[in-house]
Amino acid sequence: MMAYRGIHLSYETIRRWCDTFGSSYAAKLKRRRPKLGDKWFLDEVFLNINGVQHYLWRAVDQHGAVIDILVQPKRDRFAAIRFFRKLLETSCRRPRVIITDKLRSYGAAKKLTMPRVTHRQSRYLNNRAENSHQPTRQRERRMKRFKSPEHAQRFLEIHDIVAAHCRPKRHLLPAAYYQAERQRRFETWKQIIAA
Repeated sequence: MMAYRGIHLSYETIRRWCDTFGSSYAAKLKRRRPKLGDKWFLDEVFLNINGVQHYLWRAVDQHGAVIDILVQPKRDRFAAIRFFRKLLETSCRRPRVIITDKLRSYGAAKKLTMPRVTHRQSRYLNNRAENSHQPTRQRERRMKRFKSPEHAQRFLEIHDIVAAHCRPKRHLLPAAYYQAERQRRFETWKQIIAA
């Protein structure tokens, strides 16, 4: 698009723009999103960063909205506690139910940070969180892997919010509703980047 207008840019310039403006756009979109649900699905997935295995922790509500993510080098109780505390700080509320896989770190962290929250552990109930990793995997393949844990954290925090805003769930909406929703989201995007 820029070359069409006669402006020549390098990939590094665009990357710096994303670093500069991406987090502010994501923060504004986060403030405008609807209220989060009270049922949270939590999951972790492996990320290979420079040959070292890391874990991407992700929480999703029952509507499919990503609550937060955290990239960490371990998958133990302390990592789970750190993730739970970040979730509570981000969302400013406690869930009614959390649904996880059978990793024991979740149970230990829940007892400490959210003792009155119901906890369900099941391999099959957690599919909503498992499926939310697919866009990350697709983006990771296109980018030829992440370069560092900080890069992955910074990029994915922004990517999840912006991608969710730009892609209404087309398969759940009739064509007329989808077009109206997409138009509404374009208007919201114009307001955010103009502010």
